[in-house]
Amino acid sequence: MNREMLMLVDAISREKNVERDIVFGAVELALAQATKKLYEGDVDIRVSMDRDSGDYETFRRWLVVPDEAGLQNPDAEELLMDARDRVADVEEGEYIEEGIESLPIGRIGAMAAKQVILQKIRDAEREMLLNDFMARGEKIFVGTVKRMDKGDIIVEAGRVEGRLRRGEMIPKENLRNGDRVRAMIMDVDLTLRGAPIILSRSAPEYMIELFSHEVPEIEQGLLEIKSCARDPGSRAKIAVFSHDKRVDPIGTCVGVRGTRVNAVTTELAGERVDIVLWSEDPAQFVIGALAPANVSSIVVDEEKHAMDVVVDEENLAIAIGRGGQNVRLASDLTGWKINIMDAAESAQKQADESHSIRALFMDKLDVDQEVADILIEEGFTNLEEVAYVPLQEMLEIESFDEDTVNELRTRAKDALLTMEIAREESVEEVSQDLRDLEGLDVELLPKLAENGVHTRDDLADLAVDELTAITGQSEEEAKTLILKAREHWFAGQE
Repeated sequence: MNREMLMLVDAISREKNVERDIVFGAVELALAQATKKLYEGDVDIRVSMDRDSGDYETFRRWLVVPDEAGLQNPDAEELLMDARDRVADVEEGEYIEEGIESLPIGRIGAMAAKQVILQKIRDAEREMLLNDFMARGEKIFVGTVKRMDKGDIIVEAGRVEGRLRRGEMIPKENLRNGDRVRAMIMDVDLTLRGAPIILSRSAPEYMIELFSHEVPEIEQGLLEIKSCARDPGSRAKIAVFSHDKRVDPIGTCVGVRGTRVNAVTTELAGERVDIVLWSEDPAQFVIGALAPANVSSIVVDEEKHAMDVVVDEENLAIAIGRGGQNVRLASDLTGWKINIMDAAESAQKQADESHSIRALFMDKLDVDQEVADILIEEGFTNLEEVAYVPLQEMLEIESFDEDTVNELRTRAKDALLTMEIAREESVEEVSQDLRDLEGLDVELLPKLAENGVHTRDDLADLAVDELTAITGQSEEEAKTLILKAREHWFAGQE
C-alpha cells in the first residue's frame, strides 16, 4: 500500500506540475481529518509521512497556553503548569504530542482522500500562478471581463483573475463580458475564491500610475506626483513637483497638445484633470489647488490644520465648484481643511474672533479695552502667548513699559494656573461611565466637563453640531461618539 501511495504521489506531482512535498502534505491532511472523526471532541491531529518509504506516524497534540488564560478548547489545549508535568522544558505556544494508532490508508475512503488531495493541489496551483504573476511587479492589471459575481466584476488575465468591486468602478461606467479592462492592483486576498487580486479604477493611486506610464520623466525621477484627489469619472487634481529646474512639471504632464493628459482622461471615462504645482509652503499649495479661482487672501490656523481662504464675489462660485467639488478636491489634495469665504464673511469672522479674544484678555488679565486691543494688534491670541512669549518680544511693544509687561505676564500665568485647577476640578465631576466610554479621548474630558457634560447620558443627549462646537471634532467623529454613548439606551432590545 505504501509503495502504491508513493507511486500515486509521483503521478499527481508530474500531472499537476506541483512539488511532491505539496502532494504529501495533502495526503497527511486527509489522514489527519479521517483520524479526527474517531474522536468526539475538537482534537488536533498531526500525521507525518516519510517521503522516501511512505511510512507514516500519527500524533494527537495539545497547544500549550498560559495558566492565566484558561482553556478555550480542552480537547486541544493544555495549561502550561500541566504541560510541564509531561515535558519539563516546554514553553507557551509550543505543542506537546502523544503518538496514537495510525489509521490505515485503505480505511480513509478513496473519495474523501481524493477530494482533499485534489483541493490541496488546486490551491497549490492557484498559489503558484498567483506568485508568478505578482513576481512580475506589475501595478496595473490588464484583462477582460469574464463574469459578474454579486455586483463585482471578475477580470481575467490569462489564468489569473482579479476582482473589481462595484465601489471601485468609475460611476456610470458600463462594463460588459469581453470588454478590455485596466485597473490598479490594490491588494491580494487569498481567502477569496477564484479572484484573489483586488482591483480599483477609482483609487487616486490608479491615476498616479497612469501618469507614470504616460510621462517618462516620472519614471526617470525628474518629476514626482506628490498627491492626487479624485471624484471618479468627473474631475481630479494632481500635485506635481520637478526635481530638475529645467523641467516644467505642469507642461510635461500635459504633453504636446495635451496628448499625455488626454490619454489619462480617455482611460478614465472623460475624467478632467487639474495639474497643480506642489509647494512646500502650505498656503501657496492651497492657492494653487483652488485654481482656476483667484485667491484674495489666506489665513492659516496651524492648530486646527485649517485655512480661511478669501475670494472676491466673482470667484466664490468657482472656488467652491459645483456641489462643492473644487474645494473638496483641493482639501483632499493638500490635506488641509479649507474654508471658502468672501471679504464680508472674513471681516465678520475676524471681528467675532477679536471680540472673543478682547473679552478674554479683559476678564482674565483684568485690563481695559485699550490694553486688550494693543495685545490683539500685536498678534496675541491667547493667554499662553502673553505668559510665555520671549520677554524681549513684549518689551518691543512701544505702548508698554517693562513694569506693564511683567505685570501682564504674571497675571496671564496666574490666570492659566487658576483655569487649570478649575479644569481638573471639573474633570473630577465626570462620571466613571463616561470616562470608560470606548472611543472617548481622555483629552476631550476637560472640554466636555467645562460645558456641563459629566455623564454618558449628558453626552448622548447632545446633537452632533453641539458636540463639534465643544470638541472641535469632525461631524463624523462626533456622530460616532454620540452613537456609542447611546448604545446603553438600547441594550437588551431586539
